[in-house]
Amino acid sequence: MSTASDPFAPGFVERPYWWEEAPPTPAQAPLPDAVEVLVVGGGIAGLATALELGRNGVKALVIDREAIGWGASSRNGGALSGAGSLGKVRSDLVETFGATFVAELAAEGEQAFEDFEALVAREGLDCQYVRCGRFVGAHAPKAMEALKRRAEMINATGSEEAFLLPRGRVREEIATDRYHGGMLLLRAASVHPGKYVRSLAQAAARAGAMLIGGVEYRGATRQADGAFVVETNRGRLRARHLMMATNGYTGPAAPWHRRRLIPVASYMIASEPIGEERVRAALPKLRVYGDTKKILYYFRPSPDHTRILFGGRASFVDNDARRASVRLHRFMVDLIPDLAGVRITHGWFGNVAFAFDMMPHVGVHDGIRYAMGCNGSGVVAMTHFGRVAAQQIMGGGNSVSAFTRLTFPTRPFYTGNPWFMPLVGTAYQLRDRLDGWRVKDVG
Repeated sequence: MSTASDPFAPGFVERPYWWEEAPPTPAQAPLPDAVEVLVVGGGIAGLATALELGRNGVKALVIDREAIGWGASSRNGGALSGAGSLGKVRSDLVETFGATFVAELAAEGEQAFEDFEALVAREGLDCQYVRCGRFVGAHAPKAMEALKRRAEMINATGSEEAFLLPRGRVREEIATDRYHGGMLLLRAASVHPGKYVRSLAQAAARAGAMLIGGVEYRGATRQADGAFVVETNRGRLRARHLMMATNGYTGPAAPWHRRRLIPVASYMIASEPIGEERVRAALPKLRVYGDTKKILYYFRPSPDHTRILFGGRASFVDNDARRASVRLHRFMVDLIPDLAGVRITHGWFGNVAFAFDMMPHVGVHDGIRYAMGCNGSGVVAMTHFGRVAAQQIMGGGNSVSAFTRLTFPTRPFYTGNPWFMPLVGTAYQLRDRLDGWRVKDVG
């Protein structure tokens, strides 16, 4: 039996639950002297780039400071959806960009979801993909108005698969009385993220990509012919094309990109096995779930339907997985009281990267391609933008994606160190409390 102060099951580990079946494996090989395309970052974006290049006869080298797939690509919640897959469809975007351009962005998001499904089928990716639907809970009455506008914009794309549920029907989706209604998206799905990134890496390798972990990028110099001389901890190599796909793990060796990304730790826990019957009692439709709070929750059943996986921004101060796990357990039981007494076996975190405009970005700067800023929704987005970057490398230009027309903003004096996040976190907590959201003490 767990308590609020000690929710840990015997043998609790600070390691992603996903790694039990699909741990990142080191990929070692000698570093070549020259390559056609060098991709920095062995997550979804980098691997998707290499796969698309390989399918078109261009061989890429993918390097990562850690093992291939070690970062957020194998640590996330494994939830994906259509219109929300390339950034949330927000009503304020129309005021900023105009209705026509926003319609292009939304349509591209819908197509990216379809393309993702097609990729899984074409490559035979072993990732436990299920089109399960998504429920977004309204944390306050006024949030229902925002969800109504969002549903209207999603349905305007032609999918017509976003529905509002009143408060009286929330228990059809979640065993809670905390939400004031919500929105149901039918065109949404789940994957096992560890298996997905592993299968994507295998597909890229089959297409001719070379994958090497334990290689730290330390900078590049562009030559007169447009190629790059790249410095790494394992020596120097020459690349005709260079692609940055480091997202929330972008380091000081890529200062232009780092200044445009806000890395934020996102935390998750996995419950002990409680059996499918009890999981279904908590989450009757076995969907993926989120809510409208500033400090949001995201959660889902495990692929085998025997556990609850629960995530959120449990800390803006430190990266302590154990302390964050205690908070997340408290949040989970406060939201779904029937889970009182359920212990947790895994707790972990990974860095997501937010852009200042809360939009994903793909493009080129000083000859270096990039796909970054997934803003917490990266499985479909980074798969899509990896493919876009590859098409650009092969000469597709900016016509391959409406998102290439977005500028990638930064802020004066920002260098990539998000010193302001504790202040932002406090403001977000206050906003949620003013909206009426309080976490009860549980024990």
